[in-house]
Parts: sequence; C-alpha cells; structure tokens
Amino acid sequence: MGKPTVVSLFSGIGGIDLAFKQVGFEIIWANDIDKFACVTHLNNFADTDIVCADISQISAERIPKADVLVAGFPCQSFSLMGYQRGFKDPRGNLFFEIARVADAIKPKVIFLENVRNLIYHDNGRTFITIFNTLAELGYEVKYDVENACTHGNIPQERRRTFIVAFLNLEMLDRFSFPKEIELTKSIDSIINRSIKHNDIYYYSLDSKYYTLLNSRIIDKTGIYRIDDSGVAKKKYDISPTLKANMGTYHDRVPIIRDDYGIRKLTPYECLALQGFSDDFKFSGIPIEQAYKQCGNTVCVPVVKRIVDHIYKALKE
Repeated sequence: MGKPTVVSLFSGIGGIDLAFKQVGFEIIWANDIDKFACVTHLNNFADTDIVCADISQISAERIPKADVLVAGFPCQSFSLMGYQRGFKDPRGNLFFEIARVADAIKPKVIFLENVRNLIYHDNGRTFITIFNTLAELGYEVKYDVENACTHGNIPQERRRTFIVAFLNLEMLDRFSFPKEIELTKSIDSIINRSIKHNDIYYYSLDSKYYTLLNSRIIDKTGIYRIDDSGVAKKKYDISPTLKANMGTYHDRVPIIRDDYGIRKLTPYECLALQGFSDDFKFSGIPIEQAYKQCGNTVCVPVVKRIVDHIYKALKE
C-alpha cells in the first residue's frame, strides 16, 4: 500500500494538511475560497493541486477520490465569539458541502475540525444534525474536544472540537483519540525576547495604548492582550487563543515586553504558537492577511497526534 491520500476542503493555509503530511499522507487536492490563503497554501504545498473557488460551485466530479476527506469548515456561525447563528448562517450551511463531497468520493475516513462550542450550539441540535448526516452516509463517528496546551504541548489556550468518522466499523474500533500530555513548553520556549524586530511591531510613545501598556507590562515574562474592554489587566502564562480578527484589528495580536520595548507578536511567532515548522513561509500577502491566517488555522501538533491514531487504524 502506497501513501494514503487526502482531499482537503476549507484548507486555509493547510494546518490540517501539514499534520497529515507529517504523518505520511499525500495531499492530492485542496480547496479554499480565500485567495490569500490559497497563495500561502500553494507556496508551502507545491505538489498539491489547490483550487481557489467557492466549494458550492465545484462539481463533485472534479474532485478526486481519496482515502481521507478533511475539512476545518467555517466556525464563525458556531463560535462563542460570533453570533452563534449556526445553520441559519450561510457559513454554517457549508457543512452540507462536505457531506455532498463525501457522498460522491466515499473516503474511508472523514476528519473535521471546528470550535469547541460546536457540540453545545443550539442545545446540541447542531451537532446532532452533523452526527446524523454522517451516519446517513454510512459513517461511524467519534469526537473529542482537545486543547493545544493539554494535547499538543503548545503554550496556547485553544480548545477545538474534532470529529473522526470511519466507513469501516473495525477501523473505528481500532481508533481512539490521544490522551492528554504534560505541557513542558512555555511562552519563552517559542518567543525570543532578545531579538530586535522591525519597528512596526513595537508600540511607540505616541500610541494611545502605550502609557497603559507600559504600566501593566512591568517585566519580560508572560503575555498580554487588548480585548473589547481595553488592555487586559491579567498577565497570561500561556498565550490566549489566537483569533482571525488579529488581521482586522492589529491591536488584538498578543503583546509582550522584550529587551527593546513593548510589541505585538510577529506573524511567525503566531505560527510557532500554532506548532508550525520553521520552514513554513508567508510570501506575497499583506501582513494583515498573515495574522488572519494564523488565527484561522489549527494547532498542528494536536492534529498530528490524532492523525497518528488514524494512520494506525487504516494500516492495521
């Protein structure tokens, strides 16, 4: 048996794809509607055919058959941070595009990722709809909520719902989600405070936040953020959840004090807090889009540990 193959929907920059690739899968086809995400994906997955288009406008006949179908489908309609409109939101209805593709290509495994609130949304009715839809397609389902800090050894508070569905019941029985692991990394395992970065990342004296930041961030430990109420009083030992709105509101990027001043994390530090490897690169996109992509992607080590278990279930 050669490398098991993957078709990826709502791929973004390819965080899920990267985890599958690291385990030994081949990503043969990917799709996203965001042109900037497609640029980043193409720059880092040169051997993958990525189609930048609305999935609802792509005929299932154009999508190749694969062993695994993966999708980190849009989460805003289910998120506690959004309006929680669920399937009433057009973005929520995109789940049924996953079902349409799954029905056409019949993958052995479906891997889905979404926000933690997915299983609680609308008193559980949203998740029941997803579960029943997969069951009607012939899939047996397992799911879990996992955190980057407890399941990926990454110092970020990031809880996500993962759904794994198998066509084969024996494969499902062989699969289990990985257990929690000890967090051994700290913020300073990832962020080097002795390196001088570009001035664009530093808060200047004339910034409206500088005086308050300077009074709150009194040492070079931990990490801070600005939220809806202003500069948070709390110092975080691990990074708060990285969000896509970092690209829209530049002050929502987590903040630290380093040897040269008070600054926002760089896009590459945000990538590191998602567990991406050093060779993953941004190129040809605005910095705002790089931040947005960091917040929209997954924590790669968390996904990789799940994928390790999927790979064993398939191989055995």
